[in-house]
Amino acid sequence: MESNPLLQYIELYKANRELLDRGSAPAMNALRSRACGILESCRLPRKGSENYEHTDLDAILAPDYGVNVARVPMKINPAESFNCRVPNMSTSLFFLLNDAFAATDLSLRKMPEGVLCGSLREILKSHPEVARYYGSAAEPENPLVALNTLLAQDGFVVYLPDGVQLERPIQLINILKSEMPLMAPRRILVVAGRDVKACVLVCDHTQNQEQDYLSLSTVEIICGPYSRIDYYDLEESSPRTQRLTALYAKLQEGADLLVDGITLHNGTTRNEYYVTTCGEHCRLELLGMGILNGTRRLETYSLLRHETPRCKSNELFKYVVDDEAVGSFSGRIYVAPGSVKTEAYQANRNIVGQPSARMFSKPQLEIYNDDVKCSHGTAIGQLDENQIFYMRSRGLSEETARTLLKQAFMADVIDGVRLPSLRDRLRMLVEMWFSGKGADSACAGCNPEEQSADGCRL
Repeated sequence: MESNPLLQYIELYKANRELLDRGSAPAMNALRSRACGILESCRLPRKGSENYEHTDLDAILAPDYGVNVARVPMKINPAESFNCRVPNMSTSLFFLLNDAFAATDLSLRKMPEGVLCGSLREILKSHPEVARYYGSAAEPENPLVALNTLLAQDGFVVYLPDGVQLERPIQLINILKSEMPLMAPRRILVVAGRDVKACVLVCDHTQNQEQDYLSLSTVEIICGPYSRIDYYDLEESSPRTQRLTALYAKLQEGADLLVDGITLHNGTTRNEYYVTTCGEHCRLELLGMGILNGTRRLETYSLLRHETPRCKSNELFKYVVDDEAVGSFSGRIYVAPGSVKTEAYQANRNIVGQPSARMFSKPQLEIYNDDVKCSHGTAIGQLDENQIFYMRSRGLSEETARTLLKQAFMADVIDGVRLPSLRDRLRMLVEMWFSGKGADSACAGCNPEEQSADGCRL
């Protein structure tokens, strides 16, 4: 009989439902039974099936990861993730320590009135105006969402009422650390009202890199009319960290959303993006990049649904793949009947450094009306040897020449970052990784003089 790795989590839920509910919020608990039913009746997509050509979910979920259903406090020092020397960026700083929320004394400094930012569990308990958005964007039929919904007990929420203009970015540091194999089911909810402007930066880090981890995240972003939201997702984990993330976003009339997913260091990662326009004149920028070497794997899947007229989307993902690493991109743009004047562009560009490295790409368009401007394309190649020769003739070593060309290749993804301080920071981080210095320093280091990173309050 074929094994089903979902069964161990279903059994965990049924044996510990009271503990799960006690450590969570009613709005989260209300969705668990449905999630359990979905998981009981489904099989995980097989490796090689549509949109899962290079991801083996069975293998990723099969290990016996621990889940902290009893909410046992973990000894984690966030300061260990703050040791890189790059320009400081002033942010409102929060933490998820595995899957438990923590804050510093300065987290809510200078927050405008009405803004709610913090523990998903606690805010959903006390604010029904926020709780109604939980589960409103994510599709429960997705097995990754269903499993997250089944097990998540806490997470992070940003609620921005009408008219809020945040001056400081909100930064969430996700830290994995455990003495045994651990799954961290995290949930992130961002809700923006009308005419809101805000930036959210999420950074993933792994401490104790000799341990096995699974980061299982579902992100929901609700963009109100004429809001402008930037959401940056930066992963710098470890070779033994496996990450499964599904991001869902809904855009109301006139909303402007930028999502930028950046993988600097990882083990095995699958990032899924689902964005739907729900009103006219929406704008989406979906950007991403991956720097892969060793035996690391990164798979990206995106589905952009243009359900309303006169909306624009621009999608660009870039990979640099070396050694025996594997990269994969599968993206689909769907334009519904009646969505006239849609402009949608999709591109995937990749550099493969060695014959042993692998990159797979499948851009797709699905269009049901004629009054649109849509295009898609992909390219997989190597560095230009003529450019390398030219740079070497000017006195640069071959290694330096290749590093500079790789940095230049990623420039347009970094230039798409709308926050100048973060854009400068990413340039330096990419330079560090391509030059081989990234493994010695994490990408945090934010506000080391201002923030008390080791003074977190659970």
